[in-house]
Amino acid sequence: MFGTESSLSMFLNTLTPKFYVALTGTSSLISGLILIFEWWYFRKYGTSFIEQVSVSHLRPLLGGVDSSSPNNSNTSNGEADSSRQSVSECKVWRNPLNLFRGAEYNRYTWVTGREPLTYYDMNLSAQDHQTFFTCDSDHLRPADAIMQKAWRERNPQARISAAHEALELEDCATAYILLAEEEATTIVEAERLFKQALKAGEGCYRRSQQLQHHGTQYETQHRRDTNVLVYIKRRLAMCSRKLGRTREAVKMMRDLMKEFPLLSMFNIHENLLESLLELQNYADVQAVLAKYDDISLPKSATICYTAALLKARAVSDKFSPEAASRRGLSTAEMNAVEAIHRAVEFNPHVPKYLLEMKSLILPPEHILKRGDSEAIAYAFFHLQHWKRVEGALNLLHCTWEGTFRMIPYPLEKGHLFYPYPICTETADRELLPTVFHEVSVYPKKELPFFILFTAGLCSFTAMLALLTHQFPELMGVFAKAFLSTLFAPLNFIMEKVESILPSSLWHQLTRI
Repeated sequence: MFGTESSLSMFLNTLTPKFYVALTGTSSLISGLILIFEWWYFRKYGTSFIEQVSVSHLRPLLGGVDSSSPNNSNTSNGEADSSRQSVSECKVWRNPLNLFRGAEYNRYTWVTGREPLTYYDMNLSAQDHQTFFTCDSDHLRPADAIMQKAWRERNPQARISAAHEALELEDCATAYILLAEEEATTIVEAERLFKQALKAGEGCYRRSQQLQHHGTQYETQHRRDTNVLVYIKRRLAMCSRKLGRTREAVKMMRDLMKEFPLLSMFNIHENLLESLLELQNYADVQAVLAKYDDISLPKSATICYTAALLKARAVSDKFSPEAASRRGLSTAEMNAVEAIHRAVEFNPHVPKYLLEMKSLILPPEHILKRGDSEAIAYAFFHLQHWKRVEGALNLLHCTWEGTFRMIPYPLEKGHLFYPYPICTETADRELLPTVFHEVSVYPKKELPFFILFTAGLCSFTAMLALLTHQFPELMGVFAKAFLSTLFAPLNFIMEKVESILPSSLWHQLTRI
């Protein structure tokens, strides 16, 4: 035993200050690299790599119970309904106000050199085009057969070339649509192409309408022609809105909603709301909201925040937080505040864009309801309408954060809506260009424990390396004293064992 102590003491005495500098420096370097990797992984994926590996791989090996196991799957009916609602809210929707790819998105790329659309977003658009603009009977018409292949092409130039090839055979509505969306460099040019598409699309629609009851093939063809016609008329209305002919755009949208009342999946009422707000026709806006802001219909940021804007408009010009704190809120002010809280609960990302606390980017072609992508799409078009109403943004600024006091645990329980879905961050990172846009996350995540731990370890070891390099002798004394103190309990235990056990037995054990 004494030989072991003497050898340990000799080993500690032979260690030079350079050894301590190398040891602490290497420890600092390794922990720093771990810290950098953990921080990068957290910024990209929103979770700690070490924690994820621990939960995914180490926990099952250590006998951890999977929360999805049958033993833990006994949930109440309310929880099951909440789960189903959460899944439906994580569905990605087509942006009702999506921009033109050629005349707007591509022009942005030419000016800035940045790609405003992600591959995932464009892939979803390609799937939408194949769903709306193709059918099983396309192979019977050469131009439609070419366009069926064109919608599947990844290369934009190949798609445009295929559209021109289809137009050489006949007037093809979907070919004009593709050229208007992707080749036209101005809204005026896009509108001209859409008018040509309307002429061809109306002819196809009338013919398929007469034959729709002659069999399943004709029925699917008529459904496709209906989708094409609705899409063309809607985009023509959006062209009119962008070119300043707002009243004409409103008329076109109203006519379209009357002609095809069942096609609510296109959410044309959101385009109508934005145009009516531009005309400051608030009575008609209220009429549209009365129809679509119904408990049985799906909500959106446009519905919730437009309702809040109308109620804020009634009181915002005279609202003062100081006066309200002295006399209390009036009934109208309380209604406005409650409407703002309702809107913020539905999508908590919007206020930062409306209050210009966060910079806007071009909205994506698809959005996730209640997510950052929907907030960008709403604020991009509606910020001007909030600015036009005097005091509306001031009222929003004073009241929006009060929403979070009513829902302290938004992922577990909501106030007026279902709990906030946890899938929004992952989907928004796929939809939004994270290269130059920081995705808004709700609720705000705290830094994982392992990032804080590695940061502290890196700082501590770096400080030890610096002190050892500057004061080698003194740090050597401290290191030896620390190691001696560390081994003191072990030495104490060994001495007690020696005093209890007979010397002959202890001798035999040490020999073993």
